[in-house]
Amino acid sequence: MNIPIKNETNEEVACSNCKACCCRLEVMIISDTGVPEEHIAIDKWGGETMLRLDDGWCSALDRETYMCTIYENRPWICREFETGTYECIDERVKYL
Repeated sequence: MNIPIKNETNEEVACSNCKACCCRLEVMIISDTGVPEEHIAIDKWGGETMLRLDDGWCSALDRETYMCTIYENRPWICREFETGTYECIDERVKYL
């Protein structure tokens, strides 16, 4: 049985009401999905991560729409992170 996850206002979390809180997480680039170079940072161990700007958000996030500007080329981890899961709700609680 698939139970929908509710957000803080008791509505189901969906793309239309997502605040992209997961776009503040550190994202390792572990496979080649075509992430443009301008969105890649190198961490202190030499690993590739998504570049986060001074405000803490991913550099590929459109701040007005909360949509990914490189959606078709987003990292594997972003593809696997599901809207409305417990992990998603945990991140939302930190920022909302």
